[in-house]
This record gives sequence, C-alpha cells and structure tokens, in this order.
Amino acid sequence: MKMVMLTYNEAVEVEIMEVMSACGVQNYSKIGRTYGKGATSGTHLGNDVWPGLNNILYVACDNAKADQIVVGVNNLRKTIGKEGVKAFVMPLEQVAQS
Repeated sequence: MKMVMLTYNEAVEVEIMEVMSACGVQNYSKIGRTYGKGATSGTHLGNDVWPGLNNILYVACDNAKADQIVVGVNNLRKTIGKEGVKAFVMPLEQVAQS
C-alpha cells in the first residue's frame, strides 16, 4: 500500500477533486488552508503580501491507484502551470482498523 500526499494551491481545488474522481478515489483526508512555499508556485501565507493558501490531501491506496493518481496530477500540472500541485508517494506500512 501507498500513502499519496498532494499539496496544492486552494485555487485548483475543483481540478484536484476532478482528478481524484477520475482515479476512483472515494476516501481521503484533507487539511485545508495551509501555508507553503514552492520553487515555482511562490509563497502562500494567506495575507496581503503573500496571498493564497494551500491544501493537503492524503490518500491511502494500493500501488496501482497511487500510480494512477500521479499520472493524473502530472497531466493536471501540464494544464495549470504555476498554480502549484505536487504529489508525493510514500510507503504505507501499517493501517490500524477496527
């Protein structure tokens, strides 16, 4: 299993959710209104000097779904330019379930 972490400009929320839907992602955890700074997207601190904020989305999934999400994000990056979205894939070693 994998944990996919997406960090993205809140301005592209709709586009991110479209990618998740196209990939069949139904379950995720989201942290909204986060601060950040990217090499190409700039600084987002939610103030007048550094406007904009980011969101973080976590998706626990199998390896094939993780690959599908990365492909979807890479395709999205080709269309949105500097708006900013990145996907990081990490191993998911254990899941506690009831």
